Amino acid sequence: MNLTSLIIQLVSGAVGGNIAGSVLSKFNLGPLGNSITGIVGGGLGGQLISMLTGGAAPGAPAAGFELSSILGNVGGGGIGGAILMIVVGLIKAKMSKTPS
Repeated sequence: MNLTSLIIQLVSGAVGGNIAGSVLSKFNLGPLGNSITGIVGGGLGGQLISMLTGGAAPGAPAAGFELSSILGNVGGGGIGGAILMIVVGLIKAKMSKTPS
């Protein structure tokens, strides 16, 4: 795993979580909640996408600053962050409903 890729995934996850929170205000966790959830989702989603698309094998040289690698990290991190933020927001919304 490349540290630069991980940082890109985490930042993209935070951005993706905040964008999803602003678009889907029903599941919004607030700026801090969206960012933290997005960071976790970005890291997980980015790593998952990297594994599924045949990322570098362990011990292989880092991919460097290839445009496709950067775009893959941004996409995987952003999507992962948005998805996890929506899932956590959905769980929070379901738990906060009071039984009638």
